[in-house]
Amino acid sequence: MKTVYFVRHAKSSWDNASIKDIDRPLNERGLRDAPEMGLKLKQLDAKIGLIVSSPAKRAYTTATYFAAALGISPDQVVTEPRLYEAMSEDVLEVVSGLSDDFDTVAIFGHNPTLTFIANLFTEDFIDNVPTCGVFRVDANVASWDQFGENSGRLTEFHFPKQFYH
Repeated sequence: MKTVYFVRHAKSSWDNASIKDIDRPLNERGLRDAPEMGLKLKQLDAKIGLIVSSPAKRAYTTATYFAAALGISPDQVVTEPRLYEAMSEDVLEVVSGLSDDFDTVAIFGHNPTLTFIANLFTEDFIDNVPTCGVFRVDANVASWDQFGENSGRLTEFHFPKQFYH
C-alpha cells in the first residue's frame, strides 16, 4: 500500500505586485493555518516519510511548517520544479517516480491542479481544494511506478475552515 497526502499551499500574499509569482510569501492567515493543519495531520497519525514541494515560496514554506509539526527532518523536505505550474499528469509523474523506500509521502502544490487530482480519486465531486487543504489517496500498489488515477482512492479530505475558522 502506498499513501499520498496532497496539500495545497497555505494562503499567500498578493500585497506586493512587484514580487514574482514563485516568490510570493504566505500571508498572516497562511502563517496561522500551515502549522495548525500540520498538527491536525499529526493528530490523525499521518506517518509521512518524505515531503516533496513545489519550489514556490508559499508551497515550500507550507511544507516546512507541516514537517515541523510532524517531526519530519528538514532533509526529508525536497523541492521538485515540476510541481510548479504543473498539470495533473506532471504531478502524477512525480509521484510515480518516487523511491519505494517511502510508503507514505506528502506532495505540496497548487490549484487548480490539486483539485483536478482530487477528483480523479473520488466519486464525489470536490469543487475546490482550499488553501492549506489536504487530501489523502491510498493506493493498493507495491511500487510508486504503479500509482495512477485508477490505482487509488481518496480516503480523507481536510481544510482549515473545518477546524479553525
